[in-house]
Amino acid sequence: MERVAVTIRVAHAGDLALLIEIERLAGSMFRSLGMDLVADDDPGSVDELAPYAEDGRAFVAVDATDRPVAYLLVDAVDGAAHIEQVSVLPEQAGRRIGGALIEHAGTWARDSGLRALTLTTYVGVPWNGPYYERLGFRYLTPGEETEGLRSIRERERRSGLDAWPRACMRRPL
Repeated sequence: MERVAVTIRVAHAGDLALLIEIERLAGSMFRSLGMDLVADDDPGSVDELAPYAEDGRAFVAVDATDRPVAYLLVDAVDGAAHIEQVSVLPEQAGRRIGGALIEHAGTWARDSGLRALTLTTYVGVPWNGPYYERLGFRYLTPGEETEGLRSIRERERRSGLDAWPRACMRRPL
């Protein structure tokens, strides 16, 4: 697929139900790798997404009709902007929309006085760890993980997401 110009904006309340659907569809791609647990992971609710939209920490890439085709959620964790979730509609994959959202999050983070982007990801999934490496992220050793990242990883372990290798990654700004 070719790179496309996308418009990125802050998500608003009317987008939130669609973000849940984007997450479900994007998650379904994990089935092809035998990762049904990930595919079936709860995408959350409108109420859980609302604080991200209200605080300006949910960004959407929209099509020509202003309909979201991808989204990114960000939290401030230990002085970094932590990418809580980034999801792209499967039919939009390969167009660098996720990368554009990550760059947007980087700008937001710098403007917010944060010094890095962080995320947790699957090491061996092509559109996870290897993709983020191409975007300038590097894997953190356990000793480099901050208290906040360790807490996020523990929550992931409790939910069963560690059935496949996961790791923390960081990209300085």
